[in-house]
Amino acid sequence: MNWLQQGWRPVLEIAILAVGIYYALKYVRGTRGAPVVTGFLLVLLALTLITTVLELEVLQALLRNFFGVLAVAVIVLFQPELRRMLGELGNLPFMASVHEQREIVEVIVQTVERLSDVKIGMLVAIEKSIQLREVVESGIPVDCEATPEMLEAIFFPNNAIHDGGVILRGDRILQAACIFPLTQRQDLSKSLGTRHRAAIGLTEETDAAVVVVSEETGAISYAYKGQLTRGVTLEELRAFLTEVLVTAPRSRTVFERLRHPFARRRLAPSPVAVKPD
Repeated sequence: MNWLQQGWRPVLEIAILAVGIYYALKYVRGTRGAPVVTGFLLVLLALTLITTVLELEVLQALLRNFFGVLAVAVIVLFQPELRRMLGELGNLPFMASVHEQREIVEVIVQTVERLSDVKIGMLVAIEKSIQLREVVESGIPVDCEATPEMLEAIFFPNNAIHDGGVILRGDRILQAACIFPLTQRQDLSKSLGTRHRAAIGLTEETDAAVVVVSEETGAISYAYKGQLTRGVTLEELRAFLTEVLVTAPRSRTVFERLRHPFARRRLAPSPVAVKPD
């Protein structure tokens, strides 16, 4: 009985650490920092085994002191992921009304339908809690109401600002001709074009949702939390945008929002090859 009274604290500590490590690894998996974490843990494990077996006291002391600066290393390595996570925790879902959010979903779906039919490329980012101006380069201020006609005019091939991405904030077009950061991931298919890599790159550093229409094939894709889903239908796109922009802020828990359920089937190979666009 005394053992139970005295031993529950270590059990609780182990359980808390296990849960924390599990969610940390689950969140990091598939991000740009995942290979860094794997390599770092392997090196650290190897050094610990060597210093323990050979009784290298100086190296053991250095390793013990190294853990003191580990927190700083984590912040440096995972700055984009941490910023996105903190943005999720501080998200203010009621800044835009549900009616406005549903309207912008339909505006995007209608625009995608029209541009996909005529194979006109499109790259649209829907801003959430993290301001995209801090991440994107260049861009031309537009500041007008978001309508299918306006978005079509922007992406029309002969338009001077059709190249680049568009940022939506609420029900308004904020900027056009924006240059989004390209993903640095090496595990992506070489068939992915610049638009798709820019969509992944922006969602790796922010909590934005990005919609892409391929100029080569007219295929529809979306990116969220650093993951890309290709070759979706209009109904699948509408369901995703509704989940992210309308349903998610009001009904989901923190941990569920950190790993979006749509990410389970990301990066599935599309039946149509996507050439650089």
